[in-house]
Amino acid sequence: MRRKKEERKTYDKVNMKPILKCSICNGEQVAGFKDLRTGKFEEVALICSGKDLEAFKKTYGIEEITKEY
Repeated sequence: MRRKKEERKTYDKVNMKPILKCSICNGEQVAGFKDLRTGKFEEVALICSGKDLEAFKKTYGIEEITKEY
């Protein structure tokens, strides 16, 4: 089997901020990017476990991510 080549994706680091959006009611977490100018949130991935979060961070080269409720 061939290994799938890991692809590093980019985002607009000036106008976008990586956010982990968390639901208070059911604990659901969604990773994505918030536009700093408009406040609009763009969903990228559903986070079900720590592995999902680490994969998201690795894909976009993110070291730190903040939570929003």
